[in-house]
Amino acid sequence: MSAAGGRRSRPPAGGAKAWHGRLAGRTAPGLEAYSHSLDQDLQYWREDLAGSRAHARMLRTIGILSPAELLSIEQGLTRIAAELEASRFPFVTGDEDIHMAVERRLVELAGAAGAKLHTARSRNDQVALDLRLFTRRAQVDLVAGIAEVQQVLVRRSREHRQALLPGYTHLQRAQPTTLAHHLLAHVEMLQRDCDRLLDAHRRTDASPLGAGALAGSSLPIDRDQVARALGFTQIAANSLDAVADRDFALETLFACVLVAQHGSRLAEEMVIWASAEFGFVDLPDAWATGSSLMPQKKNPDVFELLRARAGRVLGDLVAACTILKALPLAYNRDLQEATPPLLDGVRVTAAGLAMLSAVMAAIRFDTERMAEAALDPQLLATDVAEHLVRKGVPFREAHTIVGRAVRAALRRGVTLADLEPSTWQRIHPAAGADVLQLFDARGALRRRELPGGPGPRTVGRALQRAELLIRRNRRQVELLRARLP
Repeated sequence: MSAAGGRRSRPPAGGAKAWHGRLAGRTAPGLEAYSHSLDQDLQYWREDLAGSRAHARMLRTIGILSPAELLSIEQGLTRIAAELEASRFPFVTGDEDIHMAVERRLVELAGAAGAKLHTARSRNDQVALDLRLFTRRAQVDLVAGIAEVQQVLVRRSREHRQALLPGYTHLQRAQPTTLAHHLLAHVEMLQRDCDRLLDAHRRTDASPLGAGALAGSSLPIDRDQVARALGFTQIAANSLDAVADRDFALETLFACVLVAQHGSRLAEEMVIWASAEFGFVDLPDAWATGSSLMPQKKNPDVFELLRARAGRVLGDLVAACTILKALPLAYNRDLQEATPPLLDGVRVTAAGLAMLSAVMAAIRFDTERMAEAALDPQLLATDVAEHLVRKGVPFREAHTIVGRAVRAALRRGVTLADLEPSTWQRIHPAAGADVLQLFDARGALRRRELPGGPGPRTVGRALQRAELLIRRNRRQVELLRARLP
């Protein structure tokens, strides 16, 4: 093909901008530094190369590339992958992002064939594709990380299936439960996170490539071929939306926020339980830190960091939402700034999951201390009220009766279990000696064999359910990873 004036067109020289034909002179160094994004998008160079391979093969299918040109491009991309993998890629000053750096290097390696690769493709749909490929993989990896934490919690639940534990509301002892039932509550929270990520994956799973800058291409490109090659189940339905959409990033960040929030709740409990006032857990020395001043200290820093970094992920979501607010269609450079929060949120969340699974596997539970707290007879006050209900006393009246009994016990400096039958009788005729038989924490658990409750048989079924959920999550990870390029 000839350029104006009959001269053969040439690809941009190394370091030249892709738009050098329209804009004369070099970009101001200040602008170049300000708009540089290589540090962030270098993290998904593999996705960029995968998209380029699929695009090149489609260009060959429609006759834009010859077999020799496709081979030259694929060999060049293979070499670039090796250079990036080994941290030997020859970056130059003008490489403002990974996309242009790869294209420049490909032209150096493959010549004119490399310059053809960008046919029918814009950085707009290229960036959107890379981010979707990265996000799909991140979603799957996060589900895998969650399943690991779930597995650890289930294993610890089985180890301590019989361990009594006081349940708390308002951080006050409330009713007896078990350590297994408590840990399985966190498994359920994490399962919702898996479901959210898998649901977000469904909407991420649409290829934007072929949308071009905003209006596609006049060339007979095959968007479906590229989508299939990259493991997408569909293509983005509107070219304007394809390049402007970052909903998938926000959804993923929101899922990360909840993963981190749930991790922070477990972390907070471990911080409290590790205190001398509770003494329910002990961190092995390898997972604790000390004080630079106080020799006696053993600090649960790992849980404190997990607790704090939930706020960082929330900040990432807020930043991305704010950046995307009120942007007109289609592509705007603002979108570049939505990428760092996504990368950071995913990275922090994944690291937190890995840390949580490791430390929860290592932590030691003091089940004797837990049982001592769970055996407090006051925790069975509700059982006494419900016992009176079974005798025909309206619940509100029964609640008042037991409340008076608690007050009487506190005045004497004893527990409910220490009140004599005569005292119970004076408080209410329906409260006889049989009340004293209720002050048995394990008996209280056996009375709670309702769905979702802490009864021993119910917890056994909950453990089986949790194992099934984990197997399902891991199977989903296997299936989705098999589709990733």
